[in-house]
Order: sequence, then structure tokens, then C-alpha cells
Amino acid sequence: MDIEKSLIGLTVQEQSEKPSPPTRRVERIIEGIFFLCAIVSVLTTAGIILVLIQETIGFFNEVSIIEFFTDTRWTPLFASKRFGVLPLVTGTLMVSFYAMLVALPIGLLAATYLSEFASQRTRKTLKPILEILAGVPTVVYGYFALTFVTPLLKLIFPTIQSFNALSASLVMGFMILPMVASISEDAMSAVPQSLRQAALALGATKMETTWGVVIPAALSGIAAAFILAVSRAIGETMIVAIAAGQQPKLTLNPLQSIETMTAYIVQVSLGDTPHQSIAYKTIFAVGMLLFVMTFLMNMISHWFTRRFREVYE
Repeated sequence: MDIEKSLIGLTVQEQSEKPSPPTRRVERIIEGIFFLCAIVSVLTTAGIILVLIQETIGFFNEVSIIEFFTDTRWTPLFASKRFGVLPLVTGTLMVSFYAMLVALPIGLLAATYLSEFASQRTRKTLKPILEILAGVPTVVYGYFALTFVTPLLKLIFPTIQSFNALSASLVMGFMILPMVASISEDAMSAVPQSLRQAALALGATKMETTWGVVIPAALSGIAAAFILAVSRAIGETMIVAIAAGQQPKLTLNPLQSIETMTAYIVQVSLGDTPHQSIAYKTIFAVGMLLFVMTFLMNMISHWFTRRFREVYE
């Protein structure tokens, strides 16, 4: 009898736990909405890629791909047209490189302090303030670089041009600093406390524990933050369009005016370039190259995260 009562009780409980038909209908509707959102995002991405590929093929039907990657002059809007993308690529990489020199060390040190040395109250105060930088519009950063940073740099480098790569790089570094600091701090905070306690129990100092245990354990997350920050810097538009200039030069001197790939796309998109002209098609060729660069960076970040991720019990 007791067994029968138990079985009856379990059956009644299972029936009571089953969702009612209206609840199941609501769940199906929500699942359908989620599925539609996923499909829209996938189709949008596929559409962007197809447009880029189609217009890029049309561009390379008129311009040699060898000239595109080897010529050192970029003058598609001039009477004597040259289509060497190297000046744009060099300018983009140079600005990104100097921005990383600012963002990576400062961001990592800020993340280390917030994760390992700051009190809970200090962390709750400083981290939101740091992340406010990510909410400032990039156009504001651009004019800040042009009207404030560049005049300061002229006091140090009198020969610096009004539009230059250095001021754009410095401001861009501070713009992406919250990304580096926030993701790195999250990765370091995810390291189990038992690892810190074990290192301290063996006689390590707080600093030795941080640099010898915590940071190596969070290396995959920190590396992912670095690579994503590089991708963000490569794809930045308004800061370089305002502060770096629009002169495509094959130079490594950050004191000179240069032009990046994104700044060129803005220049052509806002101009009077005839639709379907060869100058118009250049923005798709440059955009495709930019897409490939950022895509590879994200793939490297994904691979690095999966390859070196530490899993703790």
C-alpha cells in the first residue's frame, strides 16, 4: 500500500509539474521569435558578405590584383589613377600599433589593480567610471584629438602636422582601454581563489602570486581581450577620419598626416563619386580587405581562447 501511494503521489506530482497548454504555446512563440532573430542576423551577415564579394569582383575586373597589393600610390580620385592599397594598410596598422602601446599595458595594469589589489568598494566605484570611456561617441574623441591633443604634441614635436597619426593613436588607445581592462579583469576574477591561497601558502607575495599565478591562469582571456582590442582599433573610423588626415602616404612617421582604410571609405561615401564608377568600387575592395583583416583577428582570438583556456573544477 505504501508503495502504491508513493507511485500515485509521484504521478500526481509529475502531472502537476507538466506545463499547461497555454504555457507551451507561449514557449513555442518565444522559441520562434528567437529563431527568427538568429536567422535575421545570419542572413544580414551573409548579405553584407555577398555584396562585398560582388562589388570587389567588379573592381578587380578593371584593376589588377597585383597592382592593388604592390603599388605604393593610392590616387583613385585623381586624374592619374593609381590603386595601390599599401599606403592605406600601412596607415591603418601604424595607428593601431601606437594605440596598442597605450591601451594594452595601461589596460592590463588597471585590470590587475581592480582584480587583485582594489577593495570591493573601490572596485565598484572605479570600474563603472572606467567603462564610461566606452560610452563617449567616437566623433567626440576625434575632435578631442584634433583640438586638444595635437596642440599639446606641438609643444613637444614642433614639426608635427596639424593632422597626424600620433594624436589619433593616443586618443584611440584611451578609447579602447576600457575593453582591455574590463575583459582582462573578468578573466582574472574567474581564476579560482584556491590558486591564490595555494601560492600564498607556499610563501609567495601578493605581487608574485598576481604575476606568477593569476595572470598566467587568465592568459587566454587576456589574450582574447588584446586581439579584440586590435580588431576594434583597425576598424575605428571617426577618430582617424577627423584627426589623422586624408593623405595616403607610405610612411612610418607618426608625426605626418596619413589616411587609414576606414577614413578613405568615409571620404568616398560622403563625396560626389559617381555610382558604379571605378572610384566608387574601391570602397568595396578596401572594405573587403578590412573585413578579412578583422575576421582573421577574431578567428585568432577564438582559437587562442579555446586552445589555452584553463578549466577548473
